[in-house]
Order: sequence, then C-alpha cells, then structure tokens
Amino acid sequence: MQKILVTTDFSANSKAGLRFAIQLALQHKYDLTFFHCYYVMKPTSWTDAKINAYEKQETIKIQDQLNRFVHSVYKSMHVVAKNIKCVIKSSLQTKTTIREYALRNKFSYICISTRGAGKIKKIFGTNTSSLINHSDVPVIAVPSPWRPNRVTHILYASDLTELSKELKQVLEFSTRIKAKVEVLHFNSPSEIITDSNILAAAIREFSRYNVALHVEEPNPIQTFIGNLETAIQKSKPSLMIMFTQQNRTFFEKLFQSSRSANYTFNAKIPLLVFKKTGNK
Repeated sequence: MQKILVTTDFSANSKAGLRFAIQLALQHKYDLTFFHCYYVMKPTSWTDAKINAYEKQETIKIQDQLNRFVHSVYKSMHVVAKNIKCVIKSSLQTKTTIREYALRNKFSYICISTRGAGKIKKIFGTNTSSLINHSDVPVIAVPSPWRPNRVTHILYASDLTELSKELKQVLEFSTRIKAKVEVLHFNSPSEIITDSNILAAAIREFSRYNVALHVEEPNPIQTFIGNLETAIQKSKPSLMIMFTQQNRTFFEKLFQSSRSANYTFNAKIPLLVFKKTGNK
C-alpha cells in the first residue's frame, strides 16, 4: 500500500495539508501517517533526572496534542478516523528530519501545507521549498486556503524532456484516484521546438488513459509563473504536477529558482512535485 507522510505544526494553515491527504485517502487506499517535529527547551540548571522527567511529560502532551489535532480535522470533514497513525520526533532540524523519516520509512509522498512567502523567505527557503528542492520523496504542497474537493483533473506542466518516463509517474498517481490528466507545455524561443510526431507518439503510448495535450505559445511580457497561472485559470485543474531539477548550484537556485519551488509561493491549487530522473 502506498503511504503519505502528512506534516503539521498545529497551525490553522497546516490543516490544508491534512485535509488534502484525507481527501486522497477517500479516493484511494493511501496509508496516512501524521507527523510533527518538535524540540523541548531544557534549562541548563536542571538535574538530569528533572530534565528526563520534564521531557517525558512534554512528549506525552505533544503526542496527545497531535492526536487531538488530527481527529479535529477528520471531524470537520465529516470523515470517520480509522487506524490513525500519529508520529512525533524531537529534532531541531525539522526539514531534514521530515526528509529522512520519509525516505527511511519508504513513504510514497510527503504532504505539507504552504502559505506563501515574501522575498526574503524566497531566497532563504521555507520548509515547503526546501523539501521540494532536496527531498527524494515526491512532495505535495497544499495552499492554506484549499478546502476539501474531489481531485478529478490534473494539469501536468512539462518541459517535454523525459516525457514518457515522467508521464508514467503522473499516470500511476492519476489512475489511483481516477483523475484525468492534461499535459501542458510552453514553447520558448530558447528551446528546440519538439517535433509534433514525437509528442503524438508519446501520447499514443498512453491512449488507454484520459490524457489531453496542449502546447502553447507563452505571453512574452509575462513570467513563466504568470503564464502558468493564466493556464490554470483556463483549465481549472484540481492539482498541478511538475518535475524539478535538484542538482544545481546555490547561485543557480538563488538567481534562477526552481520553477516548481517558485510556484508554491503563489499557489492557489495543490502542487505535486517529483524529482527529475536525471538528479543524482
């Protein structure tokens, strides 16, 4: 069974990630694990015995808080909570802990809420963009305003490199939840325009699936994100899927940020990000 690691910091914004994961589990039998990373501050003047007792007491409180938080989200969705798994981990390195736990325990996806960020946080990274840029496990970023709705239409934004490999991953996800897929590509003057026969052959390979293809000329006065948002407004998908390069230098990320990580700062619909197969 495929597994989703659902992260939360107990904030109202983080509920969107829980709602989306629960919705996916209603459409397919995903095994959900709700995860909270915490750290207990300990006065240096305390004895070891007092510190240990305090840590144990706080751990029990935090575990109970996670259990109650998760059940409250299920209740708000009018969904019966069955076989709930709630895990807490003590760590100062939240992003690293999430990535390592997901990878070590062979999760299929990490689901996290995002609420956007300003210019400073775009440069130094939020938890969401850090996971997208570094996680080996695919990341689902859910904007905080998202409300429960069946996922029926997926927009897969593709650069057309490794199309067949990537489309297989997209379809593995979409067929489980019975959602249709629309492939979107923007032609660019800096790119070699892909032969239409290559595109047709790739789509024929998946003819038994509900796949549509759109190759569009972008508006030259708009950014990539602007063109993407225009396409989203027209298509009205339930979910966006993108693939990202992770093996670039710090300066490349700083001045030409990952399109998928950049998108999360303006996201209005959930985004599922896979790592490109060429990453090392």
